[in-house]
Amino acid sequence: MLPFPPADELRRRVPRLLGGLVLFGVGIALMVRANLGLAPWDVLHQGVSERTGLAIGSVTILTGVVVLLLWIPIRERPGLGTVLNVLVIGVVVDATLAVVDAPEPMWLRVAFLALGIFVFGPGSGLYIGAGLGPGPRDGLMTGLARRGRSVRVVRTGIELTALAVGAALGGSVGIGTVAFALTVGPNVHWHLDHMTLPEARLRRSAEHEDLPPGHVEAL
Repeated sequence: MLPFPPADELRRRVPRLLGGLVLFGVGIALMVRANLGLAPWDVLHQGVSERTGLAIGSVTILTGVVVLLLWIPIRERPGLGTVLNVLVIGVVVDATLAVVDAPEPMWLRVAFLALGIFVFGPGSGLYIGAGLGPGPRDGLMTGLARRGRSVRVVRTGIELTALAVGAALGGSVGIGTVAFALTVGPNVHWHLDHMTLPEARLRRSAEHEDLPPGHVEAL
């Protein structure tokens, strides 16, 4: 487990962390309600949900736990942000779906999709920028990258695998999937640059100092 920052830092960072995770959950739920295609991991979550009858938020939590188990052989260390990532996003997804109905007009579905994709940017800026530990999927990526592989190659392989399995299980793949893939990088990059706390930026660089040269910037 990553060491906890001092109490005064936690008081400043934890609200940012939780705010970012809530935005993630709301964004996923809006994309689900738009029914125009999901992000790769959410295609997997929805596919498993369709096959098992479990709520998609519950599947998100269970998938996070499974991915965390994959951290053991690659010796990644979770932090407070890692644990809350597993728990909070799935709960927020199910809570949002319980109060937000699927829209019928296409323009409103597109609006849901656009807003859902957009909030991943500030969500990442708040959550990752708080510097309290990576999410399960990000930690898997960086752990594998430490074996000398490119972050981009590892991340692409993980995302494509989740997408392929999710699509085979019946998850929603569509224009929203393509739009997410094309925009999430610049969206997250901009918000990380503008929302990461200075001490969190230093800590993130230190935690990734053993990645191959140039790969910290890719995160």
